Amino acid sequence: MSTDGGLHIGILVFDDAEELDVVGPFEVLAAWEQHSALKPHVSTFSADGDGVRLAKGMRLVPARSADDVGPLHLLVHPGGWGTRTLLADPAHLQWLRRVRLQTPVIASVCTGALVLAAAGLLAGRPATTHRDNYDELADIDPSVMVDTEARFVDDGDVVTSAGVSAGIDMALHLVARLESADTARAVRRAIQYDPAPPV
Repeated sequence: MSTDGGLHIGILVFDDAEELDVVGPFEVLAAWEQHSALKPHVSTFSADGDGVRLAKGMRLVPARSADDVGPLHLLVHPGGWGTRTLLADPAHLQWLRRVRLQTPVIASVCTGALVLAAAGLLAGRPATTHRDNYDELADIDPSVMVDTEARFVDDGDVVTSAGVSAGIDMALHLVARLESADTARAVRRAIQYDPAPPV
């Protein structure tokens, strides 16, 4: 993967996207900027550049629109209730197919995988999503090999993660894959991510 000018990472935002699907990977990838010689740059973008209201009410003003985000090395597509609208939006699915042709890695969090499947990007591939949506993923595209055990599934140019917090694990994996495990460990320490649930 070329690093001329740094790695360009875009996180799509849309109304009713799940908050942690967006800000979990963003936090990891933005922290990566501070620990990397590759000079990655992460930005958020919406279809039209306008602000969005996420699933639980958080409002977010993205840095760019889809038209001006430019070529990406990595696209992150969150999940959340807003994916229901995107699943039925032919323009969004066509946009994903176009972006796929010029983007080396596309990643989804949670039900973002449903949208990738609806666009035909998961055909014949292993993938995962939120545990409550395994059957829906299989219904959208029966050729998808749904992994019900993994926190994330790396199939090369397409990476999918399970629900919500799994996007953090996937993002750390991508840092390790695109740079090094040592860098990913430095990022994990910097964000003090050391899961030990109290319940």
